[in-house]
Amino acid sequence: MMYLTVKAFHLIALVSWFAGLFYLPRLFVYHAAHQGEAANHAMLCTMERKLYRYIMNPAMMATWTFGLILVVMEPGWLTGQGWLHAKLLLVLILTGYHVSLGRMVKTFAKGGNTRNHTFYRYYNEIPTILLVLVVLLVVLKPF
Repeated sequence: MMYLTVKAFHLIALVSWFAGLFYLPRLFVYHAAHQGEAANHAMLCTMERKLYRYIMNPAMMATWTFGLILVVMEPGWLTGQGWLHAKLLLVLILTGYHVSLGRMVKTFAKGGNTRNHTFYRYYNEIPTILLVLVVLLVVLKPF
């Protein structure tokens, strides 16, 4: 029962994290498209900062924490589970993506963005691709 409870909280944290990973780059699209508009800039900077700091960071930390607890509860998972190693690699990549979004929040706040909205539209697709791969690995356990 404890294992399933931890797994449930891992999934809840994951959903919360991905909500932010999907939404923050969308805010960047709007921000880049309306660059130079002072009222929009201030509002978007506040939204971006709060989303990243108060929702995404705690959700990422909870996802990692509950995921690591699951691994500790089933130590045999670390041997002979290639799918888990691949999943952990993808989660590391997602964490790097998360950190890159944090840098972008700071760049926008300083008024230093040099990229157009099209860049952020494409950048917004990265977590979708990684989510599909992670879910396929977890469900199918192909290796």
